Amino acid sequence: MSDLPRLSSPQTLAVVIPSSAPMPRQNPDQGLACLREMGFALRSFYDADAKYQRFAGTDAARAASMMQAANDADAGILLALRGGYGLSRLMPLIDWDRFAAAGKTCVGYSDFTLCHQQLLRRGVPSLAGPMLCDDALRGPLHHWTLQQFVDVLEHDTHRLQFRQAEAVDAGMLVAEEGRLWGGNLAMLVHTLGTSYWHEEQNGILFLEDIGEHPYRVERMLLQLHYAGVLNRQKAIVLGDFSGYKLAEHDQGYDFAAMLAYIRTLVTVPIVTGLPFGHIPDRATLVVGSQAQLLVQGAEVSLTMHYRLPHLASVSR
Repeated sequence: MSDLPRLSSPQTLAVVIPSSAPMPRQNPDQGLACLREMGFALRSFYDADAKYQRFAGTDAARAASMMQAANDADAGILLALRGGYGLSRLMPLIDWDRFAAAGKTCVGYSDFTLCHQQLLRRGVPSLAGPMLCDDALRGPLHHWTLQQFVDVLEHDTHRLQFRQAEAVDAGMLVAEEGRLWGGNLAMLVHTLGTSYWHEEQNGILFLEDIGEHPYRVERMLLQLHYAGVLNRQKAIVLGDFSGYKLAEHDQGYDFAAMLAYIRTLVTVPIVTGLPFGHIPDRATLVVGSQAQLLVQGAEVSLTMHYRLPHLASVSR
């Protein structure tokens, strides 16, 4: 692991357990060693043996560990152990006002989208980025993903450049600016209409999901559309949607066909190819950053400006 990206100066990171337990093949200690080599001083708020059903401990224990990490004076960064499922059960058990006020930079994705939403509604940026079991112990490690994480932590502006995942008109031109928000599509739709829902109007909405057939993706997008969410955005940026299997009776109804239909309903630009989702090479996105989206044909640039919570009192 000698060629891992490294922090220019140490930062203290705590591992939290909001959702699923590690898979049997996953060894969190290996991931912790990876993080140490990257220059993180570690604080741990999980017990790898404290499993309950599919979860990384009981609901009460997981909620308590989240609050303990938030109250820890040494840890500035809270990194999720893994996603899966479970944070939904903790929503009423966590004091989100106190959690947000603690000034931690929270990191994760997928199920962790719910945490991003609660911080965003309180004006606190967070990182849709790596998790311990997904990224710090992959074999082989995907250094681009980890380098993205380090780059975002060490700067207050981050630019991501990528190409759209479909053939587009070379004359396509989009230039929009707004608050960056979003995450896992299923988790976002899960809170729509509840007290945990938060929407950034006139924002740049990014979405990803895994294992959802195109018709299920369409159904969730339609729910957001019928609620008025999609057309209140400046732009929608789609990450990776994979892990599904088409059936013979789909008869040409695939992701491209679904997206073409959605575009007939949605009046704002929909951009594809964002390197984010349940994929090994994944960008780190700053949820709540002020972002500029520039699209010229197939070429896309997403620039994020931000001040991370754990550095808010530090002069650069």
